[in-house]
Amino acid sequence: MSGKLYGVGLGPGDPSLMTVRAVEAIAEADVIAYHSARHGRSIARSIAERHLRADHVEERLVYPLTVETTDHPGGYQGAMDDFYAEASARLAAHLDAGRTVAVLAEGDPLFYGSYMHMHKRLADRYETEVIPGVTSVSAAAARLGTPLVEGEEVLTILPGTLPEEELTARLASTDSAVVMKLGRTFSKVRRALEGSGRLDEARYVERATMPGERLAELADVEAESVPYFSVAVLPSQVDAEPPAPQPGAVGEVVVVGTGPAGPLWLTPETRGALAAADDLVGYTTYLDRVPVRAGQRRHGSDNKVEAERAEFALGLARRGRRVAVVSGGDPGVFAMATAVLEAASAEEHADVPVRVLPGVTAANAAAARAGAALGHDYAALSLSDRLKPWEVIAERLRAAAGADLVLALYNPGSGSRTWQVGKARELLLEHRAPDTPVVVARDVGGSGERVRIVRLAELDPAEVDMRTILLVGSSQTRVVRRGDGEEVVWTPRRYPET
Repeated sequence: MSGKLYGVGLGPGDPSLMTVRAVEAIAEADVIAYHSARHGRSIARSIAERHLRADHVEERLVYPLTVETTDHPGGYQGAMDDFYAEASARLAAHLDAGRTVAVLAEGDPLFYGSYMHMHKRLADRYETEVIPGVTSVSAAAARLGTPLVEGEEVLTILPGTLPEEELTARLASTDSAVVMKLGRTFSKVRRALEGSGRLDEARYVERATMPGERLAELADVEAESVPYFSVAVLPSQVDAEPPAPQPGAVGEVVVVGTGPAGPLWLTPETRGALAAADDLVGYTTYLDRVPVRAGQRRHGSDNKVEAERAEFALGLARRGRRVAVVSGGDPGVFAMATAVLEAASAEEHADVPVRVLPGVTAANAAAARAGAALGHDYAALSLSDRLKPWEVIAERLRAAAGADLVLALYNPGSGSRTWQVGKARELLLEHRAPDTPVVVARDVGGSGERVRIVRLAELDPAEVDMRTILLVGSSQTRVVRRGDGEEVVWTPRRYPET
């Protein structure tokens, strides 16, 4: 009969953190296998050494390379694939002979560990048991003595080998994080923490629970001193004290767009700005899309007080607060960015930093749901006559329609504005064919989403409200029924020559 395969998690380094089951599995094994670099030393073996016996057969699985270059025809990955194939074949020979094999793994066997390469090649052929171990993530948090995540916080675990921009985006958008595999990646990880605005929170843990353990503020660590067995930690923010404003210090205002609906439409940059804010200011409906965070103040108001919201946000920033003004869609498209920048242009607010972060617009969201209606030149207009006279709207509609542009019509109707859609349809029919496709998109991304494609002549004003956007095609816009029966609308990128 074949032997049994164990993947044995040894924990983060301190032998006393091995589990009872890990010790039992080592005792049951005939063969003890462990990985090492070419120098022959194995951290895994050193952790388990007190439990090894003289009659154990030891299989040392020596990596052909770590960070060196190779002339292997398959490059680094090819060399490693060959190594894992050869190593698993060696272990399979023991298993076929009826011997029990324990593969030692630092931390947890299936958490960034080398054991998993043996597991994927052997577990479908032999009886296998994986014994979990304490990870370096848990060990680092324990040694720091601070909660890692609490309540509904999200923990993100990242390898430092990711590209810097990817690290920055993910660090900006999460609550807590651990970045592993530092060593040569440390300088890049530090830049990513700084770029995401999280450097001041970051802690550094080196060789957690092992000899030579070191804890520090990450910003104070010199890159040359960082080994591979170290991690960067962004701990829980639930009880974190926000930095006290310095006397006379000015905070900032960040205007963010939440997209057309909920969290799926947020960019990582926007998530980071919302997480870092001391205060959130916005229309209550948009604020409700943002998760509640401990210690964060929320200032909701009605949808028709943009100027007052902007002044209030700038006033908070003048007192040293970090303020996020929350807008729907993209804040610069018929939304709050203009109101904030207009107020910020006043002399009393000239020294308040203001940033605008983009979001997914209603027009882009509706176009994507329907296909690609905005594939060529288009114009975006608001049909609301609350801030400009209808005569101006009508003139612009005629001009855009006469230029054969696709039209994205925002704010087409509301409870108090019921005639504009009908009048716009009449104006457009002076320039467009009756069968011109119109995308009628309501509550895109929300629970009440409904997207329809109708003919311009059949556009019914009764089905249009403030949560609806209209995309009116050009003379070139096409509607195609696909094999699944769904209609898609698209505007070719090539325009015919006159």
